[in-house]
Amino acid sequence: MSWWEFWKPKHERLEFIRDFLTANEQTIPGIRSIDQLNFTVLDTETTGFDPSRDSILSFGAVKVSELKIQISTAVEWYPLSENTGDKTAQIHGLVDIPDQISKEEFVRKLLAYLGNSILVGHHLGFDLEMINRQLSDFGLDQLPNAGVDTLSLAIRLEHGPQADQNRIKMGTYSLDALCERYGIDTDDRHTAAGDAFLTAQLFLKLLKVAERKGIINYRDLIKNW
Repeated sequence: MSWWEFWKPKHERLEFIRDFLTANEQTIPGIRSIDQLNFTVLDTETTGFDPSRDSILSFGAVKVSELKIQISTAVEWYPLSENTGDKTAQIHGLVDIPDQISKEEFVRKLLAYLGNSILVGHHLGFDLEMINRQLSDFGLDQLPNAGVDTLSLAIRLEHGPQADQNRIKMGTYSLDALCERYGIDTDDRHTAAGDAFLTAQLFLKLLKVAERKGIINYRDLIKNW
């Protein structure tokens, strides 16, 4: 560690953070059609389920644009973690993790990759909490990007925008359950990249349902989030 790394303020906002925030200053017009929007579908595998204490072991994502999954954009990164994945290893199998990158390299890669895209995930709120914890060390409290949770979108489409989630069997809205319901093969489950790809497929299926219900632009898509 250099003397500069030791001396610089913990929450100093670095240039790459400022560039990212500048790129996100421009708002997306509400009338922009969904097929003109750019999405990043993401997933994390973590050391546990407490964002205040646990860490990201792997991050996977793929881009969706023009209502197509852009396979060539798929990524999977393994940031260094101060915690072990022993508690959740039986789920994701991440024990001896190769090709780990420093937290700063991960954040640099992450922000460059996300840009000003709309973020999509299943239980997206949890993934964003884990990511925001990593970002806080670099002077960014939370991502400014708009987001769509495929779990909430599925409930909204199947039960209406005013659905009371307390009265819904949430087990029927797991990623596995929804993939089965929408005819998606669940290969490569419980890897960050694999789950991101499954979520991207589910998202496109849900967008087809949304279109039939008159949800055709950005304003309609993010309404009630």
